[in-house]
Amino acid sequence: MDAATRDLIWHNLWPMLQATVTKTIPLTAISFAIGLVLALFLALARMSPVWPLSAAARFYISIIRGTPLLVQLFIVFYALPQFGVVIDPFPAAVIAFSLNVGGYAAEVVRAAILSVAGGQWEAAEALGMSYPMMLRLIILPQAARIAVPPLSNTLISLVKDTSLASTILVTELLRVAQLAAAPTFDFFALYGVAALYYWVICLILGFAQTRLETRLARHVAR
Repeated sequence: MDAATRDLIWHNLWPMLQATVTKTIPLTAISFAIGLVLALFLALARMSPVWPLSAAARFYISIIRGTPLLVQLFIVFYALPQFGVVIDPFPAAVIAFSLNVGGYAAEVVRAAILSVAGGQWEAAEALGMSYPMMLRLIILPQAARIAVPPLSNTLISLVKDTSLASTILVTELLRVAQLAAAPTFDFFALYGVAALYYWVICLILGFAQTRLETRLARHVAR
């Protein structure tokens, strides 16, 4: 590595870190939070005995899982303006990523809910609990422990998927690396730094996932 490349990396470490903290991480956190709420509603709709509701949820999940995330992102940012719906880059990315997470996480949440023993449902019904109370106090806390590993994987995937936001001009980590490398065409060095930042975030999330699983396991053991 020559001196010019080292200098280029050094001068862009901070701007790339800023983009990570101010764009990549918030984009991930907001999209994942909204996506989880959407996933819960979709999972419950998918399990509903009301056929139109179940069919609509099934159709939505099929569309999300059957189309590329990049296409979904382009539809929200580039296609909707044709119908008069103009959305700024960052909110457009949040919408697209949230819809995508909701579609994928819905099946995870549904599987976790269905894995709760049938006796738990029957016991809650015997106590006279309403359906919302049953979910809040009995079913969802148990399902959460089961859903943590796959949902954590979804979160880690989302961190990496946020790099696609650069295609709609969101100045997140990859976009900053692209702009910094363009004048010198030294893409390898700055893309390598960007990859390192993504890797560190995923390592931290992986560590947090392990700690959370351990704490939940201890709670269950008691």
